[in-house]
Amino acid sequence: MTAQPLYTTAILRLAASLAEPRALTRQDGRAEVRSPTCGSRIATAVQLEDGRVTALSQEVHACAFGQAAAALVERGAVGRSAEEIESASAGLCAWLTGQVPEPPWDMADLAPARSRKGRHGAIMLPFRALLAAIEAAR
Repeated sequence: MTAQPLYTTAILRLAASLAEPRALTRQDGRAEVRSPTCGSRIATAVQLEDGRVTALSQEVHACAFGQAAAALVERGAVGRSAEEIESASAGLCAWLTGQVPEPPWDMADLAPARSRKGRHGAIMLPFRALLAAIEAAR
């Protein structure tokens, strides 16, 4: 039996789809976080209205998994509250560690990383940055 490749076509496509950082019409909060395990770094700026994300911009310095996760967060965060984002973050962590069978926000393409704990920090980093930016906005 052949092991599943780490960097699948889906991961690489997601990583390549990550939008370039952009100026927001209004920056309500900003945060930069770093993964101590791999050195990945993400700076996120967020715009909120009525407690929900209306826009975000990310500057991502991470492996393909971190970039792919950031692209998925970028797609899934708009319109969501901090509580919904916290729930998705907890759900992703639980899925990565095998505690639940399904990932949140259509993140199943990240499955090759489930067995590679060293990649989990980079995958969780976009959520950590977004939640920190939301907290900075409060």
